[in-house]
Amino acid sequence: VTLVESGGGSVQAGGSLRLSCAVSGYTGSYSSYCMGWFRQSSEGGREGVAIIASDGTATYADSVKGRFTIAQDNAKKTLSLQMNSLKPEDTAMYYCAAQAPCEIVVLATVPLFGWRGQGTQVTVSS
Repeated sequence: VTLVESGGGSVQAGGSLRLSCAVSGYTGSYSSYCMGWFRQSSEGGREGVAIIASDGTATYADSVKGRFTIAQDNAKKTLSLQMNSLKPEDTAMYYCAAQAPCEIVVLATVPLFGWRGQGTQVTVSS
């Protein structure tokens, strides 16, 4: 399974970015399949940002709730993260990740998912 992120970049605080993740190579069932985004700051900490379950239910970190929106196309081949009202503290490398089976949908587990992309850098200046 291959995940490829795109859409990162540099913006000023208050700006917006949209990250995309293209998924290929998965041939299993989607009945227990989760995708999500996590980020890693320069300090090294990893944080689950958003997760979307097989039924489309989304969960967000408190730090991004109301500003970020995760979405998945019907074929589950593309995952996106719309990021609005960006803050300097959102600066990090953002990774797309997927997991199957995914029987327990927990945001904190996104960094541990079995498949992940190479990451895309998001830099927000004040």
